[in-house]
Amino acid sequence: MSESFEPQLIAWRRELHSWPELSGKEHDTTRRIADWLRQAEIRLLDYPLATGVVAEIGSGDSLIALRADIDALPIHEATGLGWRSRHEGVMHACGHDIHSAVMLGAALLLKAQEAQLPGRVRLLFQPGEENCTGARQFIQAGALESVQAIFGMHNEPGLPTGTFATRGGAFYANADRFVIHVSGQGAHAAHPEQGIDTIVVVSQIIQALQTLTSRSISTLDSVVLSVTRVNGGKTWNVLPGSVEFGGTARTHDEQVRARLMEQVRQLAQGVAAAAGAQAEVCWHAGPPVLINDPAWARFSAGVAQQSGYRVETAELHLGGEDFALYLQQVPGAFVSIGSASEYGLHHAAFNPDEALIAPAARYFARLAQQALQHLNSRCRAALPA
Repeated sequence: MSESFEPQLIAWRRELHSWPELSGKEHDTTRRIADWLRQAEIRLLDYPLATGVVAEIGSGDSLIALRADIDALPIHEATGLGWRSRHEGVMHACGHDIHSAVMLGAALLLKAQEAQLPGRVRLLFQPGEENCTGARQFIQAGALESVQAIFGMHNEPGLPTGTFATRGGAFYANADRFVIHVSGQGAHAAHPEQGIDTIVVVSQIIQALQTLTSRSISTLDSVVLSVTRVNGGKTWNVLPGSVEFGGTARTHDEQVRARLMEQVRQLAQGVAAAAGAQAEVCWHAGPPVLINDPAWARFSAGVAQQSGYRVETAELHLGGEDFALYLQQVPGAFVSIGSASEYGLHHAAFNPDEALIAPAARYFARLAQQALQHLNSRCRAALPA
């Protein structure tokens, strides 16, 4: 590949970073990615999608997929970079611009070797990862049809550049959202005995929720439950008749997830009832636990070692990732690649190291080639003599 390869990928990343778009609104991002792929003479596949791009390289029966996510977050950027977001209050604070540049680079490398590819590589530039809509849309549209294995990545700011990590089995978490609405009886703040104080009830529920993870669930199970917002009251001298609060629950086991959901419901309703109030609990299921195929996880780590990465076994991750939905349909592996940012994901000053882009593009091109070879050899081994 020419000397312009890495600068081109960085330029594309910076353009995507400067013009971020929220989940479901990635129209210009879609246009840019599609144009860059067309310029490289990479064929685009026609699926009924409002946003996002599906492309394919190669020919033959064997087919693997590489996925990048393309949406941004409702965060006002505070990096001060020359290529910072030009869209007020929207930022690529999770590195999806990095992921897109990596897979664009892999596409260029694979296109250059298309005649030698032992099969097809389908590239999924997916919208709506942050709100867990994009993977479902791609699956429903048929983008996984005939795919035999799928691979994706997330940059990991806590890992140094040049470091790779993955694991077989559970990796990213069930990422659920809950909303609890507590109804009581409003009253003058000077006469709390005339009402049912929903602020006190909510504070008791929040305190009690903290004991679920420490006293109701085994310490060997990974569980996080965080209350992230409380809304109630409008003035200083009135007890509000209702208060709403919410947060997130993260688990790596479906049974633990179901038990936690039921315990949150029982606790909130029980504490509220003891005070004469009512609690309505709404549980919104997010992306499910991401479960890597152990064999493909080992395979991807082996290719990373060949590619010069320092390979580690990833720890359980408490973030959510809708790539999990693809892995419910097709075996594959999701991996972490170090991005060495001082600030973490979803932070206004998040600034991943762009030096990861070109090596990761080369890695995914190599992974795609070797995965196709592996599928072909496995197919030949299954043929009768």
